[in-house]
Amino acid sequence: MSALTWTGLLAIRLRTARGAALALGTLVLVTAFLAAAFPRGVDAYETRGVRHALGAAPPEQRTVEISVARGDVTAADPAAAYRAAELGRQDRAIRRQFEEPLRVSGDQSLYGVRTAKALNARDSWLPRPEGPDPAMSLYAVADLARHATLTRGRLPRGAASGARTVEAAVTVSTARTLGLRVGSQLHLPGLTVRICGLLTPHDPDGPYWAVDPLMAAARQDVSAGTPPQKYWRAGLLLSPQDGPALTATEGEPEKFWRYPVDASALTAQEAPRLRDRLVSLEHGAALAKVRGVAGGGALADSAVDGLLDGFARMRAAVAPVIAVAAFGIGTVAGIVLLMTGALAAARRGPELALLRARGASLAGLTGQLAAEAGAVALPAAAAGGGLALLVVPGERVLPSLLAAAGTGLLGTLALPLRAAAAHRRPRTAARADLATARPSRRRTVAELTVLVLAAGAVVALRRRSTAAGGGVDALVSAAPVLIGVIAALVLLRLYPLPLRLASRTAARTSGLTGFLALARAGRAPATAGLPLLALLVALTTASFGGSVLAGIATARDRAALTAVGAEARVFADEPLPAALQRAVAAVPGVDDAVPVRLSVQAADDGGPPLYLVIADPPAYSRLARATGLGAFSAAQLADPGGDRPLPAIVSPRVLARFGRAPMALQPEFGQLVIRPTAVRTDTPAQPGGDFVLLNARSVARLHPDTYAEPANGPTLLLLSGHSLDAGALRAAVRAHTPAAGPPLRLALRSAERAALADSPLQQGAERLYTAAVVAGAGFTLLALLLSLLQAAPQRTQLLARLRTMGLPPAQGRRLMVLEALPQALLAAAGGALVGAAAIRLLSAGMDLAPLALPGASGGGALGAVRLRTDAASLLLPSAGVVVLALVVALAQAWLSERRRESAELRMGERP
Repeated sequence: MSALTWTGLLAIRLRTARGAALALGTLVLVTAFLAAAFPRGVDAYETRGVRHALGAAPPEQRTVEISVARGDVTAADPAAAYRAAELGRQDRAIRRQFEEPLRVSGDQSLYGVRTAKALNARDSWLPRPEGPDPAMSLYAVADLARHATLTRGRLPRGAASGARTVEAAVTVSTARTLGLRVGSQLHLPGLTVRICGLLTPHDPDGPYWAVDPLMAAARQDVSAGTPPQKYWRAGLLLSPQDGPALTATEGEPEKFWRYPVDASALTAQEAPRLRDRLVSLEHGAALAKVRGVAGGGALADSAVDGLLDGFARMRAAVAPVIAVAAFGIGTVAGIVLLMTGALAAARRGPELALLRARGASLAGLTGQLAAEAGAVALPAAAAGGGLALLVVPGERVLPSLLAAAGTGLLGTLALPLRAAAAHRRPRTAARADLATARPSRRRTVAELTVLVLAAGAVVALRRRSTAAGGGVDALVSAAPVLIGVIAALVLLRLYPLPLRLASRTAARTSGLTGFLALARAGRAPATAGLPLLALLVALTTASFGGSVLAGIATARDRAALTAVGAEARVFADEPLPAALQRAVAAVPGVDDAVPVRLSVQAADDGGPPLYLVIADPPAYSRLARATGLGAFSAAQLADPGGDRPLPAIVSPRVLARFGRAPMALQPEFGQLVIRPTAVRTDTPAQPGGDFVLLNARSVARLHPDTYAEPANGPTLLLLSGHSLDAGALRAAVRAHTPAAGPPLRLALRSAERAALADSPLQQGAERLYTAAVVAGAGFTLLALLLSLLQAAPQRTQLLARLRTMGLPPAQGRRLMVLEALPQALLAAAGGALVGAAAIRLLSAGMDLAPLALPGASGGGALGAVRLRTDAASLLLPSAGVVVLALVVALAQAWLSERRRESAELRMGERP
């Protein structure tokens, strides 16, 4: 057959099957877009994560500092090594040693000379909190004028060589603390410093000032002697020309160069190389090059490599969980593409069988089908991949291109390979009914192989856990998919049995609709089981993914509740104002405002301190029930009267330490003898701590005078309710904060929960997982829709024939519904059951803490976060399958009723 003939046949096929071609192209385009977008999405959130890890760190942790001590300066003229020109030359040379991806922020860099040892100022007029002289650190640094505004006086000028008096500037904050002004003189050992100007830093929180806080503000330190004494420390800012003058002091001067790392253009793929550069700079070949510039004793130090290590650990902990979603959605998409090809091969079975019977070679037939599918699938895959590259930000292109190419290749080969397998040799037409088909030996061997793989994946996941580290294991990540595949294969083998039994039962009844529907379902081709396979795997993946997201949300809710103890918490170091409780109780959304006296008591056994919680039992028990933290009955704390020990609710650790015997406590208002009567793991005032909960009325009866003193009032206010008005609550707290004294602090459960999801790495991973679950649900519905539309023409013609014989419209609709329900109900029930089983089997190996809680690479304070069965995630996708099946069946019946029977019956005669 000539090339022109093949081209003509291809053009005719595409013109006459425009609907099928458009459907295949759309499916491949969407699948290719998702496949290409996934690796770029991972790159995007990992890049945001590494930039956040470095950008959110304190300035001192994201800088590279190089220093040379006085003893390591080996120049013939040591003073010349400290001159500003020489330091500037070395600065430029050091910058040239930095290689990509190590980028530094030039405008915040700093170099100069500083004293490693503080010098005491002997001037008597300086403040001395507890006796010791103030300690001064000297800095002869460059670019001072660029980073500060001169408030008074002038910038320091360089002193003459050998001069014993130098000029210095100080910040306004330092001058205010130490009582300095322009013209003040400070007498230090070996040097006199005259204050010539006062400065205001442009960016006090920037790396130039914040890495060494003494440059910007004085601070109070405590001496190391006995007894420890408080004293002031401050920084004096000299001219960069005065570096050599510091060599004459006892301050152990050292040269230093400080470079803030610029992470604004850093990508996740560059993070390992950046860490290698930093390690080399600190301990390797790069340090040797720097020493060739700065001096043989130069040392480099940076905490950035530690930040990158923390990011790498979090990245490695999140990756296995994301891999589960990737394998799930990838498998579902692949099954749907294969199912599309198989259904197309089944639809064209008579045509292909006729071609084979008339002498068409298998290779020629397969090539023609591949050309037909490739003419649609390959351009669609290219368009989907290109769209993903344009729409989804990311660095790597090759993984996305390979994913899109794989999708196009699968879309191209699904139809020809299935057709080649079905028409290996010409054969007479034989009906392969679903109810009577017998599995082949090859199928049995393949199913047993998948069963062994699934069992191994489940065992490996339960033993290793996703938080065990070591990277992504393909077999472990595919465990939920393999469970769904095994369940689908089992149901495919069992599906004909109930169909045969139901058909025999319906044959004995007098009704037509039920028997006809079951008979048609049983006589469907054997390939009709493929949608069931796709549906079960997709439903299992969607249910499993939904439960993962529900587990993340539950873990964050629990962590936020444990941190706050209620919906809101108002606390202070001193008793709260009496009017505060009334003010916050009036805030919209507040149901209860429970005042609590919380104090820390030293334990007699020398162990951790005890938290004494004193509250009104009825109100506090309502709060405990509302939060779920140690619910109890108010009667358990009833006042026993007299001098009998007070009943107490204690934590398990308190009971283990002291038993149930009466014990004495000594709070501020008097001695209390208590006896543990109940044990609770948590309590709202102190979740998870070693607490003792007492009845406030009992304590007031025993110590009426001291208990009522304002100094012994409640220090904690716990609020319960729904949808608290956070703005009004903050306003009420601010309005009652005393002008003098410690401030009132407010902690909101909603704010705490929001902070738990603040990490870009976790946010991006969660969004990607959510998108995978949504896409899996979409492929689930698509698989069902394809299976229903596959047999739509036959069902439409059947309805037309039955209507010519007098079938009422109502029975026609019932027939459509009953024919569609068996497979939909089996898929829905099986998907829910298999999803629940998968969660139960795999929950022990799925640790969601890296996704749920910031900084938790495998557990955290709340322990491992395990999967929980989420009813909505299990039932909603299954219910959606049944609803869609009903909608499609009823829509088809409705459309068929509005068309003439003659038109429907002649559809099969059209070319």
